[in-house]
Amino acid sequence: MEKLTGTLALAVFVAALGSLQYGYSLGVINAPQKVIQTHYARSMGLYFDAEFDEERNLSTTLPNPDPNPSILTMYWSLSVAMFPVGGIISSFLVGFVADFRGRIKGMLVLNILAIMGSLLMGLAKLGTPHIMVIAGRAVMGFYCGLSSGLVPMYIGEIAPVKYRGALGTLHQLAIVTGILISQVLGLDILLGNPELWNVLLGLSGAIAVLQSLLLPLCPESPRYLYIKLGKKEEACKSLKRFKGEYDTTKDLVEMQVEKEALEKEEKISLFRLIRSSIYRKQLCVALTLHLSQQFSGINAIFYYSTGIFQRAGVSQPVYATIGVGVVNMIFTLVSVVLVDRTGRRTLMLIGLGGMCLCAVGMTVGLVYQFTFSWMSYLSMTAIFLFVCFFEIGPGPIPWFIVAELFSQGPRPAAIALAGFCNWTSNFIIGMFFPYIEELCGQYMFIIFVVLLFGFTLFTCFRVPETKGKTFEEIAALFQKERVPRPVVGTELEQLKGDTVA
Repeated sequence: MEKLTGTLALAVFVAALGSLQYGYSLGVINAPQKVIQTHYARSMGLYFDAEFDEERNLSTTLPNPDPNPSILTMYWSLSVAMFPVGGIISSFLVGFVADFRGRIKGMLVLNILAIMGSLLMGLAKLGTPHIMVIAGRAVMGFYCGLSSGLVPMYIGEIAPVKYRGALGTLHQLAIVTGILISQVLGLDILLGNPELWNVLLGLSGAIAVLQSLLLPLCPESPRYLYIKLGKKEEACKSLKRFKGEYDTTKDLVEMQVEKEALEKEEKISLFRLIRSSIYRKQLCVALTLHLSQQFSGINAIFYYSTGIFQRAGVSQPVYATIGVGVVNMIFTLVSVVLVDRTGRRTLMLIGLGGMCLCAVGMTVGLVYQFTFSWMSYLSMTAIFLFVCFFEIGPGPIPWFIVAELFSQGPRPAAIALAGFCNWTSNFIIGMFFPYIEELCGQYMFIIFVVLLFGFTLFTCFRVPETKGKTFEEIAALFQKERVPRPVVGTELEQLKGDTVA
């Protein structure tokens, strides 16, 4: 009988620390924006300390008579944008790192990047702050692009079938927890002030150090050991460390079947995966679910929430934004409880459908906010519900379902491609949402209504339920829909190594 052991809990917790760093790095740049921009401006000569009040020991920062604000805007945009750019580049390397060094050693080596990025940002005051922060954000983004693929892969491979959904959701829980921690620490009474903003940016290095100390205590993935390296005895020991003393025959037989299937086909590279008709349906589902996560409008909601809270009369909108972060985390916990009971497909449908309705509510609230005073409260309610529905399904599920949809051979390439799709979508939304807002005005969320409705229909008709199924059973769901074609000429040569053929 499958059960949760202390070793399994430790391994999932330690792996999820990488996701915590991802969430922290994702949210840390927002709260101290004005403080960091002022420091940039001062270092570039756009501002200078012109007056000094000896009684209060304060200097008054005045603008340079000949400032160039476009330079400041450019450097700040780079500080924000270099994080997803780093992730886009590194997402292609997930499969290489996972297979070449293994899951545990891969995460351990990646922490060198996290510590380097943290040091660059943490020591920014000692050098040229805008250059060091941009470089640190790029390195941290490069780390997070690899980590966001490697962590769900490792957790998906070590989790028992019964708990695979719940444990996979912990990746998203760690991300939203990291975002919330960065929002709280970013308050000006804590670290988001002119004296400590660099400490705030560099603090994620402490998470990397903690994970580095704990990773040697975690067993390597049994599937990696047996299927990739052929080390049956080590895989058996790893299984027993994760599950306790039990008969490993069933798990070994399952992995042996997958290993034999993998040996009969060529190595599944990224480009072969894209061209392969065998995995086309799985790949379409995986990429569309990742697109639904980013193009749902969740980042746009966070971008616009402060203005809505201000119009609703909230005197401290930053605390309302933190409230959204708390709701974010609570409903991710709800997803952890429900995902293995209700199922992935059901939660995706509930989440996407609910978000679509909330986006309609947001649009109505924005259009009539000056006509009816209570419409601002409708918008506020829609924001909180939007976040709730996001974390029930579209937030956590795309990250781990990719590992469920693919067997050991194409899994690293599939996760790398899904990660690239996710990071690129993230960058597009962050880059172009302000222009969409300017173009569409109060009707900007209509775009997300249409997208969410389309994603809901796709999930309803194309996404299968993977709850409680083995990797082989999930692959069979897609393969049984394939219609055999007559094999002639060159087609026979192309299909010689194909297990389906």
